[in-house]
Amino acid sequence: MKLVEKFYPEDFNEQEKVVLKIQLQHYEIDFVQHADYKLLTSVSELCQWLIKTRRITNFHLIYRVASLVLTLPVSIATTERSFSAMNLIKTKLRNKMEDEFLNDPLVLHFERELAEKISLETVVQDFKNAKDRRVPL
Repeated sequence: MKLVEKFYPEDFNEQEKVVLKIQLQHYEIDFVQHADYKLLTSVSELCQWLIKTRRITNFHLIYRVASLVLTLPVSIATTERSFSAMNLIKTKLRNKMEDEFLNDPLVLHFERELAEKISLETVVQDFKNAKDRRVPL
């Protein structure tokens, strides 16, 4: 419940929080008695066990919290990576650049492998085709 209240308040409405509290009470009584449960060593094994034993239907909110906890490290790493990329791209020269224009270099930074496959001739040709110019390129 502390995880939900502190880290995921917008992912659960008030009714779901009440139901989650009830599910956790049943969880303490029901799960701890099973021999298979005692063999679980991680949150991902708990999620797999909930699915395998079909307890996910009765404990769907516990499964949801566990899934959110499993995605937290990935979310944090992605956010950190984004800020690091922004520090590389947003220099003093580009400091006044609006978000719309800053987005393009960031996408190219993250999708480097895809960007390397695009030839300069293709970009120039697409630019020429996009709009007629008064001065030829």
